[in-house]
Amino acid sequence: MKAVVAWWDLAPSGRDAASLRTFLREEAVARFAQVAGLRLKVWMSDAPTGRWGAIFLWESAEAAAQQLPARAAEIIGYPPTEVHVFDVEAATEGRHGTPDLAGLGLAYAQRSPVA
Repeated sequence: MKAVVAWWDLAPSGRDAASLRTFLREEAVARFAQVAGLRLKVWMSDAPTGRWGAIFLWESAEAAAQQLPARAAEIIGYPPTEVHVFDVEAATEGRHGTPDLAGLGLAYAQRSPVA
């Protein structure tokens, strides 16, 4: 398994995490749910530092190496500022009360426009 962390510094783009939530809700989540070999993708933001990105968990190195949709880079205006690839040493799921991760997160908690 491979883990990939991709971060954007949004300051040069004039965007912030709130401006990308419609894109997540209406495009990205459904598109990435269909990507072969992707076990999990979590989009994340750090509003105080103006960073936005994702963690990917891939079932293999081959899956992690595939070409992915570049729509976020199109909207932001440039590719991720940082991308790091890691070997996964172990993984587990803890006890939780949510049956599915789909539909959770700030993109679904509040509505915001994408310019």
